Amino acid sequence: MRLQQKIVPCLWFDEQAEEAAAFYTVIFPNSRITQVTRYGEAGFEFHGKAPGTAMTVAFELDGQAFTALNGGPVFRFNEAVSLQVMCATQTEVDHYWVRLGEGGAPEAQQCGWLRDRYGLSWQVVPEVLLELLAAPDQAAVQRATEAMLRMKKLDIAGLQQAFAGE
Repeated sequence: MRLQQKIVPCLWFDEQAEEAAAFYTVIFPNSRITQVTRYGEAGFEFHGKAPGTAMTVAFELDGQAFTALNGGPVFRFNEAVSLQVMCATQTEVDHYWVRLGEGGAPEAQQCGWLRDRYGLSWQVVPEVLLELLAAPDQAAVQRATEAMLRMKKLDIAGLQQAFAGE
């Protein structure tokens, strides 16, 4: 079987790969778990996982392929890598903000960033923000940037009002 996607992000979990993939595939449309491989007897001295434990979980989020690996507690997620969810409407922003944040970090982070219950960082970004920040009117860009820096969950109307100087 040949994958259609050349680059597939691999997310390292301690032992929650299957649970996380199931969580994510419920949140995003056009999503599914495509394959689960399981640890066997071989290599137990290295991985310490009981035979039958999920080793890798291949899944798709809105058609984007990912792999989740139960690799043990050696590595943890941090904000150096995050996944961006580009949203066309405030309804989408609200949906992903609430769903991805369920059971996550006690407090959302700044500028549309949040950490989910597994420690993975997400940026829930309205597409219009990219347009506002790339506009030629630097005073308007500055106002939009200042508004964004004061927000946790990004608010499209608030960003547009700040951009317009209202």
